[in-house]
Parts: sequence; structure tokens; C-alpha cells
Amino acid sequence: MGRRILFITTDQQRFDSLGCNGGTIARTPNIDALAKNGINYTRAHPQNVVCMPSRSTIITGQHPSTHGVWMNGVTLPVDAPSIAATLRNAGYKTALVGKAHFEPLLDPFQIFAETRMAAQKVFTEMQTSADGTLAPHRGFDHMELATHGGQGSVHYAQWIRENHPEALGQFFMVLDHELEVSAVGGGDTNAPQVKFNEIQREWYHTDWVADRTMAWLDSLGADDDWFCWMSFPDPHHPWDPPKSELGRVNWRDLDLPQGYPTDAATRESILAQKSLHWSKWYDGSFVSNYEAPLHWIPATLTADQVREVNAMAHIENELIDEAIGRVLKMIESRGWTSDVDIIFTTDHGEFQGDFGLLFKGPYHVDSLMRLPMIWKPAPSANVTPAVVTAPVGLVSLAATFASIAGLPIPEYVESPALPLNDADAAKRGFESVLTEWDSVLFGKIIGSRTIHRDGWTCTRMLPGTLHDGTEGELYNHANDPLQHVNLWNDSQHRAIRDDLLADMQSTMPEQVLPLRPVDAPV
Repeated sequence: MGRRILFITTDQQRFDSLGCNGGTIARTPNIDALAKNGINYTRAHPQNVVCMPSRSTIITGQHPSTHGVWMNGVTLPVDAPSIAATLRNAGYKTALVGKAHFEPLLDPFQIFAETRMAAQKVFTEMQTSADGTLAPHRGFDHMELATHGGQGSVHYAQWIRENHPEALGQFFMVLDHELEVSAVGGGDTNAPQVKFNEIQREWYHTDWVADRTMAWLDSLGADDDWFCWMSFPDPHHPWDPPKSELGRVNWRDLDLPQGYPTDAATRESILAQKSLHWSKWYDGSFVSNYEAPLHWIPATLTADQVREVNAMAHIENELIDEAIGRVLKMIESRGWTSDVDIIFTTDHGEFQGDFGLLFKGPYHVDSLMRLPMIWKPAPSANVTPAVVTAPVGLVSLAATFASIAGLPIPEYVESPALPLNDADAAKRGFESVLTEWDSVLFGKIIGSRTIHRDGWTCTRMLPGTLHDGTEGELYNHANDPLQHVNLWNDSQHRAIRDDLLADMQSTMPEQVLPLRPVDAPV
């Protein structure tokens, strides 16, 4: 059989958060070592910039238009293709520990398996497959789930309630009394969704995910083949790492991010060049998605709040790196290191002050679209370390896992396995990468389609509440790495714009209709 696979994801992490990608704040030696000894993809994009569609792309190898999870709150069908099921059918032991989010997190009646399992104190649900046989939920023998705090019906929240109930109130409460995403501020600067969390570090979900991953790996036989998805909920908001760790990064010592224009007039001028939903969100008049607080106005964000949010996120990044280091040492102690492939990535990015914004939404720029992605093939594979600059997507991960396992590429995937270097990428046609957005919330409709190719990002806005389908954005990354200058209406760049749009039109999968229902806000 093929090699073993450790798949590591974070949630909402920026490309530039890691030392190997130019980051200078968080210390990430374990992840940096994976990049040094493996393949570092410097232009990896998600196929959607929010959690549920992006994670559904990872497990299915399909774009959102195909798998049908077109926005957060839309459930991935139980019978959707799953690379975990494909690996399990080939003899692999399979597990997902941490954040799954193929189904809504807001599920008080436990309609979905991801919330039922913890309530029933089980770690999978057996379901009848198309051929009449029983198989575990989404192909995972073991699912031990967590999210961003101690609330809800997931295994981590249950563990906190049963073992450390005093910690329940120490996390930031994500929903307010209206059941909207909370805009409550905290910390030293009253930054939104920042809180000094009194929880002990070893009780925090980052260490819990690592601990439970190691417990599952320790249950395996020495000769078992396995696929383990270790999924950290951080550095996604809320930014509430253990208070004991705040000394790692002092926000007062931080420079402002390069993408944060310090002058309000400059920020507003940059946003005014973009599609209308940018400036309308900035001034608080058009909140179109559930990814940011309804009652927070980005224009009120201060420079010190940007610094504090960045500090908290980088503290969380350091804790993740240390947790990864512990798991890698455990794998080494089992004698598996020479035969384990490790892939590290995230589901989407985070503004973290860029353009004067926080959180995420229908905004297709590097802040949200350029992801860290690293593949360290097992030493036994004899793959030469490389930096790949060609555009790739999360949509290639399912095929990559199959390739590592020595399996044929499944018919259901829409993108080939990741390239091993730029020459391999050129040979196999890795020229562009696509990203989609659709949302309908608060009666507001937003849609966009994006292609990145040849150092250009081109986005067409679809007809909706603010747009008539003629608007868009065009950025030349070589001359404008921060995407401040929108060239969409520049006559000198019309030819490249139209060429990119034609390429996108010919390669974007046709959206499966009718759209699946929205089961919950998130």
C-alpha cells in the first residue's frame, strides 16, 4: 500500500503568518522545517474564502459549484464524495480530530451527525452507503470534533463541561443575545472579539486537538496504514488564547501590517476603487454575510486594535506550531517518520487589518485567498525539496492524498494531484486557479467569480443587490502586491481583463442547480 498521511489544517490563517513565508512575528520552527525539507506552495488559493465551502472542497476534490456547498450554513450531502472514504476502502485507518465543519455548527436540535456524535458519546456514525453496505460518516473511522470554544455539541465542548466546567465562561461568547455574531470588544484596546482568556493552556483546544490526535495514533498498530486529519480551530476569531501566553507577543511592540493604510482618507480612496460592497461594508451600511459581526463598523477600527488582533493571532499561531511539534515527535517515537507524508494548509485567510478590515467575506484579494500550503513527502519517497510558484488550489488535495496512497485518482475529483516543482506544474498545466463566492443573507445577494493566472487576479461580480454584473476587479500583483489599484475599467488593460474572463468562463464548473438550502447561518 502507499504511504501514511498526516494532514494538518488551521482555520483562517494568513500566508505571511509563517516564518517560511516571510513572517517575522510568530515563531513557527516546526512548520518552517516542513517547508525547508518539503514543497512550499507560494500561490495556493482556496476555492471559496469561508469555512464550509472550502472544507467541502478539500474532502471532495470539487469546486463549490459542483459539491453544492455554496455558502456557510449549507450542508455537504452525506453521500457526497469523500477522499477519506476512498482511502478507507483501500485499507487505511481514518480519523478527523478537531474542526470538521461540513455541517452547520449552530445545530441545537442535533440534526446533523457532527453535533450528534458528542451528545451520544460516540466517535462516528455508521450510515448505509449507495451499495447497501454500512460505512462510517464521511469515511472517517474516528471523528473527535472541536470548534472555537466551549459551547455547542462537539467532543471538545463536552470534555470541557465534564472535566473543567469552570472554563466554560472563560472563552469569548461568539453569539450575542440576538444570536448574531458578537461585536463585543475586549483586551487592552477594546478590539472586537478579543478577550483575555483565563483558561489553562493545557485545556485550550489547540493542545486538546494535539492530545487527541496522539491518542488516536497511539491506538493504531505499528503496521497500520493511516490517514489522519488534524484540524486546529485557530487562529480563526475570536482571538482569545490563554492569558498565560500573552507574553509571547506584546501588541505595543508591533509595527502595523503593510496592508493597513494608516490614513483614513487613503483607506477610503483605496476602497472606493473596488466593487461597491467593499466601501459599503467599511462604513457599516451593507453587511452581507455572517462572517463578521452585524453591529461592528470597520471604519471604527483603530491602529492599536489592529496591533492587538495581530498579536493575539500570532500567539495562537505559535501554540499551533508547538502542538504540531509534539505530534511529530510522537510519530517519530512510533518509528513512522520515514513513511509519513505531511501536508499543512488552512481553509482561507484573514484580513487582520488589511484595508482597515478584519474577518472575511466576499473579497477576493491575497489577504483571504493566498494560503500557506506545504507538502513534506515522506523521506522514503525521495522527493527533492522545492518552492512552487505556480498557482494551485485546495481542490488538488484529494487527488494528492490518493496519489500518496498509491491509488488511481478518483473520478469525482476536478483537479490533479499537486505538482512536485515548477517544471512539473508547467508540464501538467497548472496555469490558473479559481475561486467562487455566493451568499444570500439579510436579504442581500452577493456573487463573484475569480481567476488568478500569470500574476493577475481578475474578479467578475455577479448580478445582485449592489451589482448589475458589469463590475469587477483586476489586479497586477507584480506592480501592485497589496491590490490597492483596481484596473478593471482601465482601457489599457482591457485585453488582459477580457482574456482572463474568457479563460475563467471556459474553466469554471457549471453550478449545480437548484442551490441547496441554507440550514443555519454558520
